[in-house]
Amino acid sequence: MTKANGNWQRALVSACAAVVLATLPYTPALAKELPPLTEYVLKTFGKRPTIPAGPLSRDLHSAVETAFVDSITKGSWGPEQSEALEKISVSGDPRIVWVISDLMRFSTSAQLNWVLVDTASELLGKDLRTDNSWGAVTDHLIAWDVPAPPGYFEIKRAIFTGVIPGWEKIFQEGNLDWRLVSWGGVLIDARPHDKTDEACNCIPAADNPEVTTAGEATWLKNDDIVFGVTVNGQSRAYPRRIMEVREMVNDTLGGRDLGIPYCTLCGSAQAYFTDNVPSGVERPILRTSGLLIRSNKVMYDLNTHSIFDTFLGHAVTGPLVEKGVKLEQATVVTTDWGRWKKEHPDTTVLKERYALGRNPDFRNGRDADGPIFPIGDVDPRLPVHEDVIGAITSSGKPVAFQRSKAMIALQRGSAVTFENIRLVLDAGGIRAVDDTGADLGSHEAFWFAWSQFYPGTELWSG
Repeated sequence: MTKANGNWQRALVSACAAVVLATLPYTPALAKELPPLTEYVLKTFGKRPTIPAGPLSRDLHSAVETAFVDSITKGSWGPEQSEALEKISVSGDPRIVWVISDLMRFSTSAQLNWVLVDTASELLGKDLRTDNSWGAVTDHLIAWDVPAPPGYFEIKRAIFTGVIPGWEKIFQEGNLDWRLVSWGGVLIDARPHDKTDEACNCIPAADNPEVTTAGEATWLKNDDIVFGVTVNGQSRAYPRRIMEVREMVNDTLGGRDLGIPYCTLCGSAQAYFTDNVPSGVERPILRTSGLLIRSNKVMYDLNTHSIFDTFLGHAVTGPLVEKGVKLEQATVVTTDWGRWKKEHPDTTVLKERYALGRNPDFRNGRDADGPIFPIGDVDPRLPVHEDVIGAITSSGKPVAFQRSKAMIALQRGSAVTFENIRLVLDAGGIRAVDDTGADLGSHEAFWFAWSQFYPGTELWSG
């Protein structure tokens, strides 16, 4: 193998190896029992390899030192490193592949990547050389639920913050499975609050955006997709054209503060009330971290650097976990501008300038061949990109309604219900209400996203 390119790669591998060597004792590994795989996973990914438990063996410890430390010290790859990597390849410890996956995500050296994927293939028992080997390797790790190696969080933190120092404050242990966190290819938005117009090399959130009346929004076509939100009788449209380049809005509507993330990868716009938080907690200002979990954007609070589960609204790391912060959802209706403004004539809408002069159409192009980031196993009851309306019953049960089927039923006047949930039409879109007609904080999403964040979700059968 030729010398790896770039100082950052040397820093990454050195930091990774240093943490490994500092945390792994010299004792042999033991076999580990894991839950059985589903029929879908077995059919799609095959049988899971044997997974050891406990610390790494003395020989494997030495091989890691030679392969990842000595090669960096010498600045080249020689016979000793090839021999050490071969020992790692035949060690039978697939847990190390999580580290390999993390390194592959950032590596710009084709030679290094091929060596890493070959090692991962040997450890996982499958040939994973593809056009997207990183994705294939990570999909198998997720689907098989391969445990992380000892000291994994420290290893991962060293790798990620070695590339992007802005992540140092948000890389904190908590109620988050760091195995599933990957890089989305963009930098963190760490700009101060209310700096919408400040340029950044990131996906820039819009804070307190300016709005216009429907009549003034001549730049929008009737068939343009918008995300409609109504709070205390006031309605506002968030055009998808804007949300695809902003992905996050901190706003105030109907006297309530809102944080509105849009995950283009999940086809999901959500709205969270950010003013109903425990006493002593400052209103969370939501930002895009540049990280993903199973193809879902990871958002964080600018004030405390606490990470939120974007799909569920729970704080999962940082000070807000200790405060038990869970954000309540408002309903988001996905529809077109023509029908939204017709049924909500007093609606306001974000100004065109927030689109930054771009008119992307991710929804109908980029994801046509399936999720572009690893998601592992999926719920096979619906296609991965089927649109669903998701809501939670009064008993706490998550339920998904296939949008196409529900729309047909509602348009012909049939009731669409599940326990206390009833779907109703709203400006060409769908919202979920309870028995009293109160909103239930529903939103639209791709099936793969809803089902993986609500495993075991009920699926309305029609």
